[in-house]
Amino acid sequence: MLKRIALFVATNLAVILVLSIVLRLLGVDRILDESGTGLNFQALLVLSLVIGFGGSFISLAMSKFMAKHATGAKVITQPRNAAETWLLSTVERQARQAGIDTPEVAVYDSPDMNAFATGARRNTALVAVSTGLLRNMPKDEVEAVLAHEVSHVANGDMVTLALVQGVVNTFVIFLSRIVGHVIDRVVLRNESGHGIGYFVSVLMAQLVLGVLASTIVMYVSRRREFSADAGAAALNGREPMINALARLERGIPATLPESLEAFGISGGKPEGFRRLFMSHPPIAERIEALRKL
Repeated sequence: MLKRIALFVATNLAVILVLSIVLRLLGVDRILDESGTGLNFQALLVLSLVIGFGGSFISLAMSKFMAKHATGAKVITQPRNAAETWLLSTVERQARQAGIDTPEVAVYDSPDMNAFATGARRNTALVAVSTGLLRNMPKDEVEAVLAHEVSHVANGDMVTLALVQGVVNTFVIFLSRIVGHVIDRVVLRNESGHGIGYFVSVLMAQLVLGVLASTIVMYVSRRREFSADAGAAALNGREPMINALARLERGIPATLPESLEAFGISGGKPEGFRRLFMSHPPIAERIEALRKL
Protein backbone atom coordinates (compact mmCIF):
# COMPACT_ATOMS: atom_id res chain seq x y z
CA MET A 1 0.00 0.00 0.00
CA LEU A 2 2.75 2.42 0.91
CA LYS A 3 5.15 1.53 -1.87
CA ARG A 4 3.58 3.57 -4.61
CA ILE A 5 3.76 6.89 -2.72
CA ALA A 6 7.50 7.13 -2.03
CA LEU A 7 8.45 6.04 -5.51
CA PHE A 8 5.89 8.40 -7.05
CA VAL A 9 7.20 11.41 -5.08
CA ALA A 10 10.85 10.56 -5.74
CA THR A 11 10.21 10.08 -9.46
CA ASN A 12 8.23 13.31 -9.55
CA LEU A 13 11.10 15.33 -8.04
CA ALA A 14 13.57 13.78 -10.47
CA VAL A 15 11.34 14.52 -13.47
CA ILE A 16 10.87 18.13 -12.36
CA LEU A 17 14.63 18.64 -12.11
CA VAL A 18 15.17 17.10 -15.55
CA LEU A 19 12.41 19.22 -17.12
CA SER A 20 13.84 22.36 -15.52
CA ILE A 21 17.33 21.64 -16.87
CA VAL A 22 16.03 20.82 -20.36
CA LEU A 23 13.97 24.03 -20.52
CA ARG A 24 16.98 26.00 -19.32
CA LEU A 25 19.18 24.49 -22.04
CA LEU A 26 16.52 25.29 -24.63
CA GLY A 27 16.47 28.91 -23.47
CA VAL A 28 12.83 28.84 -22.37
CA ASP A 29 13.69 30.42 -19.02
CA ARG A 30 14.72 33.60 -20.86
CA ILE A 31 11.06 34.49 -21.34
CA LEU A 32 10.89 35.04 -17.60
CA ASP A 33 13.30 37.97 -17.76
CA GLU A 34 11.07 40.68 -19.17
CA SER A 35 13.49 43.58 -19.19
CA GLY A 36 16.59 42.35 -17.45
CA THR A 37 15.36 43.73 -14.13
CA GLY A 38 11.93 42.18 -13.59
CA LEU A 39 10.08 38.91 -13.94
CA ASN A 40 7.31 38.18 -16.40
CA PHE A 41 4.91 36.68 -13.85
CA GLN A 42 2.39 35.46 -16.42
CA ALA A 43 5.07 33.58 -18.34
CA LEU A 44 6.48 32.27 -15.07
CA LEU A 45 3.10 30.91 -14.02
CA VAL A 46 2.59 29.17 -17.38
CA LEU A 47 6.08 27.64 -17.20
CA SER A 48 5.46 26.53 -13.61
CA LEU A 49 2.19 24.85 -14.62
CA VAL A 50 3.86 23.04 -17.52
CA ILE A 51 6.77 21.75 -15.44
CA GLY A 52 4.66 21.12 -12.32
CA PHE A 53 1.89 19.08 -13.86
CA GLY A 54 4.24 17.61 -16.46
CA GLY A 55 6.44 16.16 -13.72
CA SER A 56 3.45 14.85 -11.82
CA PHE A 57 1.73 13.12 -14.73
CA ILE A 58 4.93 11.72 -16.21
CA SER A 59 5.59 10.19 -12.79
CA LEU A 60 2.05 8.80 -12.75
CA ALA A 61 2.45 7.30 -16.21
CA MET A 62 5.73 5.65 -15.14
CA SER A 63 4.44 4.45 -11.76
CA LYS A 64 3.49 0.90 -12.73
CA PHE A 65 6.71 0.24 -14.61
CA MET A 66 8.83 1.75 -11.83
CA ALA A 67 7.05 -0.26 -9.11
CA LYS A 68 7.54 -3.53 -11.01
CA HIS A 69 11.19 -2.75 -11.62
CA ALA A 70 11.89 -1.66 -8.04
CA THR A 71 10.33 -4.73 -6.42
CA GLY A 72 10.91 -7.36 -9.10
CA ALA A 73 7.17 -8.06 -9.15
CA LYS A 74 6.15 -10.76 -11.63
CA VAL A 75 2.69 -10.44 -13.16
CA ILE A 76 0.64 -13.64 -13.06
CA THR A 77 -0.46 -14.35 -16.62
CA GLN A 78 -1.01 -18.06 -16.16
CA PRO A 79 -1.43 -19.36 -12.58
CA ARG A 80 1.26 -21.92 -11.70
CA ASN A 81 -0.32 -23.22 -8.51
CA ALA A 82 -3.42 -23.12 -6.33
CA ALA A 83 -2.21 -20.03 -4.43
CA GLU A 84 -1.87 -17.96 -7.62
CA THR A 85 -5.25 -19.22 -8.88
CA TRP A 86 -6.85 -18.13 -5.60
CA LEU A 87 -5.06 -14.77 -5.74
CA LEU A 88 -6.30 -14.02 -9.24
CA SER A 89 -9.87 -15.08 -8.55
CA THR A 90 -9.99 -13.02 -5.33
CA VAL A 91 -8.79 -9.82 -7.00
CA GLU A 92 -11.16 -10.44 -9.92
CA ARG A 93 -14.13 -10.83 -7.57
CA GLN A 94 -13.24 -7.74 -5.55
CA ALA A 95 -12.66 -5.66 -8.68
CA ARG A 96 -16.08 -6.70 -9.95
CA GLN A 97 -17.63 -5.66 -6.63
CA ALA A 98 -15.82 -2.32 -6.80
CA GLY A 99 -16.96 -1.70 -10.39
CA ILE A 100 -13.54 -1.66 -12.06
CA ASP A 101 -11.70 -3.85 -14.55
CA THR A 102 -9.53 -6.55 -13.00
CA PRO A 103 -6.05 -5.14 -12.31
CA GLU A 104 -2.87 -6.96 -13.21
CA VAL A 105 -1.95 -9.21 -10.29
CA ALA A 106 1.70 -9.72 -9.38
CA VAL A 107 3.81 -11.38 -6.70
CA TYR A 108 7.25 -10.24 -5.62
CA ASP A 109 9.78 -12.07 -3.49
CA SER A 110 10.20 -10.51 -0.05
CA PRO A 111 9.99 -11.84 3.52
CA ASP A 112 8.10 -8.70 4.55
CA MET A 113 4.31 -8.66 4.72
CA ASN A 114 3.60 -6.08 2.06
CA ALA A 115 1.26 -5.21 -0.80
CA PHE A 116 0.70 -2.27 -3.11
CA ALA A 117 -1.46 -0.99 -5.94
CA THR A 118 -0.47 1.49 -8.62
CA GLY A 119 -1.27 2.60 -12.15
CA ALA A 120 -2.26 5.69 -14.09
CA ARG A 121 -5.89 4.65 -14.59
CA ARG A 122 -8.48 2.70 -12.60
CA ASN A 123 -8.94 0.10 -15.32
CA THR A 124 -5.24 -0.50 -16.05
CA ALA A 125 -3.92 -0.84 -12.53
CA LEU A 126 -1.54 -3.27 -10.83
CA VAL A 127 -2.01 -5.02 -7.50
CA ALA A 128 1.05 -6.79 -6.11
CA VAL A 129 1.66 -8.78 -2.93
CA SER A 130 4.83 -10.08 -1.31
CA THR A 131 5.57 -13.75 -0.77
CA GLY A 132 5.93 -12.91 2.91
CA LEU A 133 2.35 -11.69 3.04
CA LEU A 134 1.04 -14.85 1.40
CA ARG A 135 3.04 -17.09 3.75
CA ASN A 136 2.38 -15.32 7.03
CA MET A 137 -1.25 -14.22 6.85
CA PRO A 138 -4.40 -16.36 6.86
CA LYS A 139 -6.50 -16.13 3.73
CA ASP A 140 -9.22 -13.93 5.18
CA GLU A 141 -6.64 -11.31 6.18
CA VAL A 142 -4.88 -11.50 2.80
CA GLU A 143 -8.30 -10.91 1.23
CA ALA A 144 -8.69 -7.82 3.42
CA VAL A 145 -5.33 -6.47 2.28
CA LEU A 146 -6.24 -7.13 -1.35
CA ALA A 147 -9.58 -5.37 -0.82
CA HIS A 148 -7.69 -2.37 0.57
CA GLU A 149 -5.55 -2.21 -2.57
CA VAL A 150 -8.54 -2.66 -4.89
CA SER A 151 -10.25 0.19 -3.00
CA HIS A 152 -7.25 2.43 -3.70
CA VAL A 153 -7.67 1.67 -7.40
CA ALA A 154 -11.45 2.14 -7.36
CA ASN A 155 -11.10 5.46 -5.48
CA GLY A 156 -8.66 6.77 -8.10
CA ASP A 157 -6.16 7.62 -5.40
CA MET A 158 -3.12 7.74 -7.67
CA VAL A 159 -4.77 10.30 -9.94
CA THR A 160 -5.86 12.31 -6.90
CA LEU A 161 -2.29 12.36 -5.61
CA ALA A 162 -0.99 13.28 -9.08
CA LEU A 163 -3.32 16.30 -9.19
CA VAL A 164 -2.31 17.39 -5.69
CA GLN A 165 1.35 16.89 -6.56
CA GLY A 166 0.88 18.95 -9.75
CA VAL A 167 -0.57 21.89 -7.81
CA VAL A 168 2.21 21.64 -5.21
CA ASN A 169 4.87 21.43 -7.93
CA THR A 170 3.50 24.55 -9.62
CA PHE A 171 3.81 26.63 -6.46
CA VAL A 172 7.28 25.23 -5.70
CA ILE A 173 8.60 26.12 -9.15
CA PHE A 174 6.89 29.55 -9.15
CA LEU A 175 8.17 30.51 -5.69
CA SER A 176 11.67 29.10 -6.20
CA ARG A 177 12.21 31.30 -9.25
CA ILE A 178 10.97 34.35 -7.39
CA VAL A 179 13.41 33.55 -4.57
CA GLY A 180 16.23 33.15 -7.10
CA HIS A 181 15.33 36.45 -8.76
CA VAL A 182 15.29 38.34 -5.44
CA ILE A 183 18.64 36.88 -4.36
CA ASP A 184 20.17 37.63 -7.76
CA ARG A 185 18.91 41.23 -7.90
CA VAL A 186 18.77 42.35 -4.25
CA VAL A 187 21.43 40.29 -2.47
CA LEU A 188 23.99 39.81 -5.25
CA ARG A 189 23.04 43.08 -6.99
CA ASN A 190 23.23 41.60 -10.46
CA GLU A 191 21.77 44.30 -12.74
CA SER A 192 21.67 42.52 -16.09
CA GLY A 193 20.38 39.07 -16.93
CA HIS A 194 20.39 36.20 -14.46
CA GLY A 195 23.75 35.13 -13.13
CA ILE A 196 24.99 31.94 -11.53
CA GLY A 197 23.56 33.11 -8.20
CA TYR A 198 20.07 32.93 -9.66
CA PHE A 199 20.44 29.38 -10.91
CA VAL A 200 22.00 28.09 -7.70
CA SER A 201 19.35 29.86 -5.60
CA VAL A 202 16.53 28.47 -7.74
CA LEU A 203 17.90 24.94 -7.45
CA MET A 204 18.32 25.13 -3.67
CA ALA A 205 14.93 26.79 -3.14
CA GLN A 206 13.26 24.20 -5.37
CA LEU A 207 14.75 21.32 -3.36
CA VAL A 208 13.90 22.84 0.03
CA LEU A 209 10.38 23.92 -0.96
CA GLY A 210 9.83 20.55 -2.68
CA VAL A 211 10.61 18.66 0.51
CA LEU A 212 8.39 20.92 2.60
CA ALA A 213 5.57 20.78 0.05
CA SER A 214 5.70 16.98 0.09
CA THR A 215 4.12 17.15 3.56
CA ILE A 216 0.91 18.27 1.81
CA VAL A 217 1.00 15.24 -0.48
CA MET A 218 1.70 12.98 2.50
CA TYR A 219 -1.27 14.45 4.38
CA VAL A 220 -3.59 13.68 1.46
CA SER A 221 -2.09 10.19 1.25
CA ARG A 222 -2.81 9.56 4.93
CA ARG A 223 -6.45 10.59 4.47
CA ARG A 224 -6.81 8.27 1.46
CA GLU A 225 -5.57 5.35 3.57
CA PHE A 226 -8.54 5.73 5.91
CA SER A 227 -10.84 5.70 2.87
CA ALA A 228 -9.16 2.56 1.48
CA ASP A 229 -9.51 0.84 4.87
CA ALA A 230 -13.21 1.68 4.87
CA GLY A 231 -13.47 0.38 1.30
CA ALA A 232 -11.82 -2.88 2.35
CA ALA A 233 -14.33 -3.22 5.18
CA ALA A 234 -17.19 -2.72 2.72
CA LEU A 235 -15.80 -5.29 0.27
CA ASN A 236 -14.56 -7.90 2.68
CA GLY A 237 -15.80 -7.12 6.20
CA ARG A 238 -14.38 -4.98 8.97
CA GLU A 239 -12.87 -7.61 11.28
CA PRO A 240 -10.50 -9.20 8.71
CA MET A 241 -9.03 -5.77 7.96
CA ILE A 242 -8.63 -5.00 11.65
CA ASN A 243 -6.98 -8.38 12.21
CA ALA A 244 -4.64 -7.87 9.26
CA LEU A 245 -3.55 -4.45 10.55
CA ALA A 246 -3.08 -5.82 14.07
CA ARG A 247 -0.91 -8.64 12.70
CA LEU A 248 1.22 -6.11 10.83
CA GLU A 249 1.62 -4.02 13.97
CA ARG A 250 2.85 -7.06 15.90
CA GLY A 251 5.13 -8.22 13.09
CA ILE A 252 8.75 -7.45 12.29
CA PRO A 253 9.11 -3.97 10.68
CA ALA A 254 9.53 -4.01 6.91
CA THR A 255 13.05 -3.59 5.57
CA LEU A 256 12.38 -1.89 2.25
CA PRO A 257 14.98 0.56 0.87
CA GLU A 258 14.44 4.11 2.09
CA SER A 259 13.20 5.23 -1.33
CA LEU A 260 10.45 2.58 -1.14
CA GLU A 261 9.46 2.84 2.52
CA ALA A 262 6.17 4.46 1.63
CA PHE A 263 5.20 1.38 -0.36
CA GLY A 264 4.91 -0.96 2.61
CA ILE A 265 1.51 -1.98 3.90
CA SER A 266 2.11 -1.16 7.56
CA GLY A 267 3.51 2.35 7.27
CA GLY A 268 5.74 3.66 10.03
CA LYS A 269 5.58 4.76 13.62
CA PRO A 270 5.26 8.50 14.24
CA GLU A 271 8.33 10.15 15.72
CA GLY A 272 7.77 13.86 16.22
CA PHE A 273 8.44 15.91 13.09
CA ARG A 274 8.76 12.75 10.99
CA ARG A 275 5.01 12.26 11.25
CA LEU A 276 4.55 15.03 8.68
CA PHE A 277 6.39 12.90 6.12
CA MET A 278 4.46 9.68 6.78
CA SER A 279 2.39 8.54 3.82
CA HIS A 280 0.31 6.25 6.08
CA PRO A 281 -1.33 6.93 9.45
CA PRO A 282 -0.15 4.85 12.43
CA ILE A 283 -1.80 1.43 12.46
CA ALA A 284 -3.42 2.05 15.85
CA GLU A 285 -5.27 5.06 14.42
CA ARG A 286 -6.42 3.06 11.41
CA ILE A 287 -7.74 0.27 13.61
CA GLU A 288 -9.57 2.79 15.80
CA ALA A 289 -11.15 4.38 12.72
CA LEU A 290 -12.33 0.97 11.52
CA ARG A 291 -13.87 0.17 14.91
CA LYS A 292 -15.84 3.42 14.71
CA LEU A 293 -17.36 2.60 11.31
